[in-house]
Amino acid sequence: EQGASAGAYHAVAEPGVPLRAIAEAIARGLGVPCVSLSVEEAREHFGWFHGFASIDQPASSELTRARLGWFPDGPDLLADNVLRN
Repeated sequence: EQGASAGAYHAVAEPGVPLRAIAEAIARGLGVPCVSLSVEEAREHFGWFHGFASIDQPASSELTRARLGWFPDGPDLLADNVLRN
């Protein structure tokens, strides 16, 4: 409602959550083990998604907060997962 119609805004509470931490939270919720994979094992396991799963993609809501006066007020990603399980 307040931003430019072509603007890009990140509605994230934290700047980046490692994929490992997300995988561990999902595994806990499902009651399955979470294991580390070698690069080759990860390529085989993730297939086409490996390129996305293997890079660091931090996001920041700093500009969103400054431009829109928006501030997250809910739980962060991992806390939200814990609350749901």
